Amino acid sequence: MMQDKIIIKAPAKINLFLHILNKRDDGYHNIRSGITFINLYDEVCIKKNNSMIIQYSGTFKPSYDFFEDCIIKKTLKFLNLDNKTNLEININKNIPIQAGLGSASSNAAALIKGLEKLKIIKMNKDYEFYSQLGADIPVFLYGKNALVEGIGEKVFKHEIPKYFFLLVKPETGFSTKKMYDKISRNLQDGNIVNHSNNIVNDDDYGNDFENIVIKENEEINQILKYLSKSEKCIISQMTGSGSCCFAAYEKQEYANKVQMNLNENFPKLWSFVGENNTINN
Repeated sequence: MMQDKIIIKAPAKINLFLHILNKRDDGYHNIRSGITFINLYDEVCIKKNNSMIIQYSGTFKPSYDFFEDCIIKKTLKFLNLDNKTNLEININKNIPIQAGLGSASSNAAALIKGLEKLKIIKMNKDYEFYSQLGADIPVFLYGKNALVEGIGEKVFKHEIPKYFFLLVKPETGFSTKKMYDKISRNLQDGNIVNHSNNIVNDDDYGNDFENIVIKENEEINQILKYLSKSEKCIISQMTGSGSCCFAAYEKQEYANKVQMNLNENFPKLWSFVGENNTINN
């Protein structure tokens, strides 16, 4: 029997390290990053229909024509489905937007996976092909722990330990484009260290956006200080271009305890405790 409906989980990603190597002639930036996925999901429901409908729900429902909405329309157009195929697409948004968690790219990748499972498209197994849609989309299609290079389109297998993560996001959100514009000025000033090599070691850990953000945003500066001093914390930093910060722990009870104390000290912040190495789409 032909399947006519499917729900795909679209996970959040965490950059355990993120370094900007240089700006390319085409305006993009070469990066180097270690990425893992956690059990915080948007849900992308795709159903065959008699007209084309795209709807959003959930805590972080975007405005129409916001970036999260535009990338879905862009994906359908890229796949030549915008005027030819009638679908009802419902996306339940649980991942904060403008947070550095990759929700837009994750939604686009989930849409591509779902359309293939419904036999509406045949997905190109060379995930780099989809970098034309967005630099993060190849790693979301890959869906496993990875080292990414280039603009994000070069994806390599990378072992990452099991962690329990405390995610913390202030009300402020950061536009990825604006953050890259800011870091471009630093690149021109020669302030970004070149980390390019094929070996991941302790020197890789860190996020080149942090130095910019902590000078401009005292709230994030305080969040990062709080997380770094938390008991049993292994790693703490910003993910992506922000504004979400995270701390990693070996046990969930450690993360839960810090979250409880955090809520008392920073009551207006969004927070979530999750784990990596659980994804199976």
